[in-house]
Amino acid sequence: MGQPSGDFRGDGVRPRSGELVSGERLVVVGGPEGSEARHCPDEWMPQPRRIRGLVQARPELGPSPAVGPLALGAGPGDLRLLDREGDVAALLEQLRAGRSVQLVGQAGSGRSALLAAVAEAAGELAPDGVVRLSGYRRTVADLLQDLFAATHQAPDFRPDREQLAELLAGVAAVVVIDDVEPYGEELEELLTLAPECAFLIAAVPGSPPPAPGSRLRDHLVAGLSRPASLTLAARLAGRPLDEVERAWAVDLWFESEGLPLRFVRAAALLRQRDVTVDALVAAQEDRRSLFGTVQEYQLPRDPAELERELRQQVPLPSVGESAAPARRLVQGLSESARLVLRLALALGGECPTAPHLPALLDVGLGESALQELVEAGLAVSVGGHHRLTEGVLDALLPELEDDSNGLPAPFAPGGIAHGAAEHLAWWVGHASVSTRQVAAEAEVILAVLLAERNADRPAEVLRLARAAAPALALSLRWGAWERALQLGLEAARMLGANAEQGWFHHELGVHALCTGDNRRAVAELEAALALRAAAGEQRGVAGARRMLDLIRIEEPAALTAGSDTAPARRRRSIRAIAQVVPGRLRKRAPRGARKTVLLAGAAVMALGALGTAIGVAATDDGRPGGDRTGNSADDLPPLDPSPTPRSTSPTPAPSSAGPTATDSPSASDSPSTSPSATSSPSASHKPGGSPSPSTTTTKSGTTPAPPNTAPPKPTATATASTPTTTPTETPSMPTTTPTTATPSSSPS
Repeated sequence: MGQPSGDFRGDGVRPRSGELVSGERLVVVGGPEGSEARHCPDEWMPQPRRIRGLVQARPELGPSPAVGPLALGAGPGDLRLLDREGDVAALLEQLRAGRSVQLVGQAGSGRSALLAAVAEAAGELAPDGVVRLSGYRRTVADLLQDLFAATHQAPDFRPDREQLAELLAGVAAVVVIDDVEPYGEELEELLTLAPECAFLIAAVPGSPPPAPGSRLRDHLVAGLSRPASLTLAARLAGRPLDEVERAWAVDLWFESEGLPLRFVRAAALLRQRDVTVDALVAAQEDRRSLFGTVQEYQLPRDPAELERELRQQVPLPSVGESAAPARRLVQGLSESARLVLRLALALGGECPTAPHLPALLDVGLGESALQELVEAGLAVSVGGHHRLTEGVLDALLPELEDDSNGLPAPFAPGGIAHGAAEHLAWWVGHASVSTRQVAAEAEVILAVLLAERNADRPAEVLRLARAAAPALALSLRWGAWERALQLGLEAARMLGANAEQGWFHHELGVHALCTGDNRRAVAELEAALALRAAAGEQRGVAGARRMLDLIRIEEPAALTAGSDTAPARRRRSIRAIAQVVPGRLRKRAPRGARKTVLLAGAAVMALGALGTAIGVAATDDGRPGGDRTGNSADDLPPLDPSPTPRSTSPTPAPSSAGPTATDSPSASDSPSTSPSATSSPSASHKPGGSPSPSTTTTKSGTTPAPPNTAPPKPTATATASTPTTTPTETPSMPTTTPTTATPSSSPS
């Protein structure tokens, strides 16, 4: 395909922009060249404030300010739990002793309802109360961020792992998490970083058991007893069961082993049957009033007797149909609920929140339609939105695809998803939409991207991914941010759009840098640099170089991964020694002084490199004069914007203070305009505000040398361990003012 044209950031919608702090970096999101991570000035580092004595409100009653994402699934009718008193008491005893528990059981066994009941009763067990989170589609990093946000007041701050270990060390709360997907070592990391918390989690069905030595203890959630199952069915049906219905429910109990979800659906089938019986009764009453005689049609005089007689004419579904009743349940839904169900099926089981439904489906009462699906056992509320329950997607999707040929285009699965993509691309960039609202719709956004990809509409995927990625980054849903970037990159490749591929690679590089994966960050940023250079995007090239320069200072080894030459081994040795010293200084320094430690570490590395270079020049391989190629031992490989691999043949090296030929996109660029290694925002620029409109990039303290100038020869008295020369310059951190970002309205 050819390169696409047009604006892929939404029709007339500005991409969302803003700032946040990740670890010790100030991250500017949504700039014209892409996102950018810089060293955060010490005075701008957030100072998180602990929220103590958390009292968590029930999710359906509205979240308190301390609650993270909306948590546990809400069951039909919110009835009191049946047959779970022993489970609740046992779990409370485990939590009171400080133990962590994992609920295991089949889908539909009532784990979410049990979690909600225990969370309701555990408010006084821990000094910091109860924290209720949703694990649905969250990574461990997302869960740690949610736990931090629920226990600390620090908006727009995503601590790194070291900071989280410090901040969460003193939190003593009962942490209740539903639908946890990570397991094994990843899940253990969550428990390790909050050692004073007792966790109660429900893993997704099919997750492996905890590893030996884990803090987690399994607790099996079995089905309900037969009396409890019949009571549940009667309560949800709204009336007592007759003898025929009781016998039918007992058969269902044997088949399902007492899974509560089966009886939620069974009650929905009974209500649906009652509607049919009521319609028959009304029809008979109309005939009675029309003809005026009862004996002629042999109708009973007692209305209750008439209802019992007509009920026998409406057979109950078989046990097999009751085990998978989705098709029959759909027949009893209203038209608006059917449309919402069709949208959820098109989006892989995810359903947007009610405010989006009028724009997507022309459904005026979206809340009623969603509640209808919940009461039928077809959907459940989780993580701030609704999703279909277990088995519904597999049962109904083939039928939907067969039926879509006779539907108007907007209501076919592909048409619904297409409309959702256009709507969400506009919505995520709207000034009135808060980052919390974006976070609640993260799963829906990803579902729409997947639906558009499966429908072979890469241009729509690209447009929505470009619009949604900055919003997801600012909402701190970084697992969803990364997934949106990957889907957008895939779409850009399908379209052959080099500039767009470069943008997504750049964003993935910034994401990797902020999450501590510097090697991946280098790979992504080098790919971005090459693609943007090929597309002629000089500002994009400069942005990628700034990020690579930052990594060059922080972790030069990430730029030389895989190299095993003698100079590379010497460089690694120097860096290993230098990292020991900054590491010790860093541990002793307060958090605000770590930037100074980094500068000191860079100076140590430069001094060590100079000393080793002098020694090598004098004694390398026993030859006076050392390496005749002119390479210095502390030279780093140049950053090559071209996609071709770097050559490993020796070439004359430029002065370490001056830029190489590949340090700029074009040969005409002067050293004074080359991108700097890091940035220091101006005093008038504060986090949360708009970036400064000026753009000035300098490389301070450097004087370019001719490319073929050989390094100065050491004096006769120089040795490897005691250099007699003093370096004329120490590594310094050049400064740049933030680049201009397209202004956008801050979330309300």
